[in-house]
Amino acid sequence: MSKNIEDLYATEDALGLGKLVRQGEVSALELVDESIRRIEQVNPQLNAVIHKAYDFARETAQGPLPDGLFKGVPYLAKELATMWNGQPTTNSCEYLKDFVAPLDLEIVTRIKKAGFILVGKSNAPEFGWAITTEPEMYGATNNPWKEGITAGGSSGGSSVAVASRMVPLAEGSDGAGSIRVPASNNGLVGLKPSRGSSTFAPVWADYWHGAAQFLCVSRTVRDSAAYFDAIYGTLPGDSFAAPERESGFFLEQTRKNPGKLRVGFTTQTPEGLPVDPEVVAAVTQTAALLAELGHDVEVYDMSFNATQFWESYTRMTAVATADNFDVLKQFVGHEVREDEVSGVIWSMLQYGGSLSGVQHSQDIEAVKMASRQIASEIDQYDIYLTPVMPNLPRALGYYDMNMTDHLEYNRIMGADAVFMFPFNISGQPAMTVPMHWTPDGIPVGVQMVGRNNDEATLIQVAAQLEQARPWNDKRPLICSV
Repeated sequence: MSKNIEDLYATEDALGLGKLVRQGEVSALELVDESIRRIEQVNPQLNAVIHKAYDFARETAQGPLPDGLFKGVPYLAKELATMWNGQPTTNSCEYLKDFVAPLDLEIVTRIKKAGFILVGKSNAPEFGWAITTEPEMYGATNNPWKEGITAGGSSGGSSVAVASRMVPLAEGSDGAGSIRVPASNNGLVGLKPSRGSSTFAPVWADYWHGAAQFLCVSRTVRDSAAYFDAIYGTLPGDSFAAPERESGFFLEQTRKNPGKLRVGFTTQTPEGLPVDPEVVAAVTQTAALLAELGHDVEVYDMSFNATQFWESYTRMTAVATADNFDVLKQFVGHEVREDEVSGVIWSMLQYGGSLSGVQHSQDIEAVKMASRQIASEIDQYDIYLTPVMPNLPRALGYYDMNMTDHLEYNRIMGADAVFMFPFNISGQPAMTVPMHWTPDGIPVGVQMVGRNNDEATLIQVAAQLEQARPWNDKRPLICSV
């Protein structure tokens, strides 16, 4: 492998690498081999990649490839929900340990059309219900910036792989912060798009009544924007209809000036719980930078009942989880046993299965009403700036899915997800960008929230911040070379 390829792979983002392949300056196989070399170099320390598809990747790289913007770019799918034909889809759960996807989701068809080449699957917590990545089945993913702290979750494996330069971009999904937390913990860009931005066909109608969305984690705003272009759009009859967008619409936003915007920001949780000083610094410094860039910026603290909303949301998702396992038994051949799932998931299944149809209907209605309240409260702002979490990354083991009481587990996790899950409920787009590092080198992202279906403004402002305070040259302690 030439030194030139090594340098290019370390410095170029996914769009840059795709351009080099399209121009014939490097080959897809060279990129795949470089990705594999890097995975083998640092993955034993980080445990970000838990399924390796090296032979599949090399074979794909030597065949004809779509001429998309990401032609020949190595890619990791997240080991959660996404079915990629012929690849394991275990959801990090013993119950699905032998399950291999029998088909491609429509999203995967679009990913392939964009030119990505699958080199493996990234670690995720069991059924994604954690803002850390420590599944019993595969073991913990380690944070490359500092030993002993969580990489975040549920897209933790993807985020660590991107931060350590194993791949330039990887899949993420988000039902309560699962793109935004690991992006923050790893110094990356993480966009949770609006409700109904893409399809879950052909396997699911939607996820959690539109609260969970799929996208990616990346090192640059333009990579996330172009990826969003690639997977964007719903199909006739989907539960939610995405607005029509021209090809390349989101990537084009990275080149546009947002103009003068009205920006609200907060460093207070809705219920007045403590916020770490480094987190406060990240938000206030970003707010000051936005003011320097010409925006009208003011403090605005939200006032909704976070505990009440979280209780309704997690009851709704418990029923959805129980239903999901009921569907999965047709693939596995038997109903799930207690020894095949974590204590948290088992407790959630029993609880979700015990709730009445009336209760479930009431919870769905409560979540919809909460959506209206959350979105209406900050509709006065073009951008609403918040922390990602009120705290710095927790120590490994803090979020314990071996707990047998999912209600207590949810209480612990909900306190740390308090700035994120409201915007899963409201369906608004929310984007994490890496704006701060602590004195001992821990990344701290900030969250920007936009109006429904207005990812364009978020992307414009994120690109503006990226230009003002570049972050792509920052490297973690454990990084492939």
